[in-house]
Amino acid sequence: MRKKTFTAAVLLAAATTLTLSACGSGDDAGSPVAVVEGGSDAGKAATVLDQPFDKPELVLTDTHGRKYDLRKETKGHPTLVYFGYTHCPDVCPTTMSNIAVAKKALPKAEQDDLRVVFVTTDPGRDTPAEMGRWLKGIDPQFIGLTGDFAKIQAGAKSVGIAVEPTSKDKNGKLVSMHGTQVIAFSPKTDAGYVLYGESATVDNYAKDLPKLVKGATP
Repeated sequence: MRKKTFTAAVLLAAATTLTLSACGSGDDAGSPVAVVEGGSDAGKAATVLDQPFDKPELVLTDTHGRKYDLRKETKGHPTLVYFGYTHCPDVCPTTMSNIAVAKKALPKAEQDDLRVVFVTTDPGRDTPAEMGRWLKGIDPQFIGLTGDFAKIQAGAKSVGIAVEPTSKDKNGKLVSMHGTQVIAFSPKTDAGYVLYGESATVDNYAKDLPKLVKGATP
C-alpha cells in the first residue's frame, strides 16, 4: 500500500504524457496510464489521493439492456470502477478475478453493498449479452456497462484514465488501448480516493476492502 498521496490533477497530467498499451500486446501490455513518474513508491499496489476524483458522469447500458446511471445507481455505496474489455487476454480478467476472490472474504451484507463496475472500452464487440456472459463467469454481482464510445472515453478521461478506439494491431487482431487502474469510490463522499494498479493482488484487495466498504483510507 502506498503511503504517499498524490492529487488527481497530478495524475491527470501524468496520464496525458504516457503512451498507452493494449492488453496482451507485448512486454508493456496493459501498463497503467495514470501514474506518477519519478516516485520512490513505483510498483506499489495502490495510491491514495489527497484530492479525490469526482465519480464519472456516465449513463450507459447494463448487461440486462437497461439504462444505468453510474452516479445515481452507486450513490452511497462503496464502488470500484474499472475500464477494460472482455476480449482482453490477460490484465482485465486477472484484475476482475482478483477483486471477485477478495470480495468473498467480506461479510455477506458488505458483499451485497459493494458495487464493482466494469465499463467496456470496446463497445463495438462488448454487447450487453456478451458482457453479461463474461461477468457471470467471474462474479454475477459485478455490473457491466456498455454504450457510446465517446461517452465512455470522456468518462474515463475525467478520472485520469486514457482510452483509445479499438484498432487492429500489426497481426490484424483487434485490441483496445486503455489504462488499467481500478478506482475506489467512498460510500461517504462518492469520490474516488484510491487508485489500484495492475500489480494489485488478491491479498491487496482482501486487505483493503474491509476499509474501503466503510469509506476509510486503507
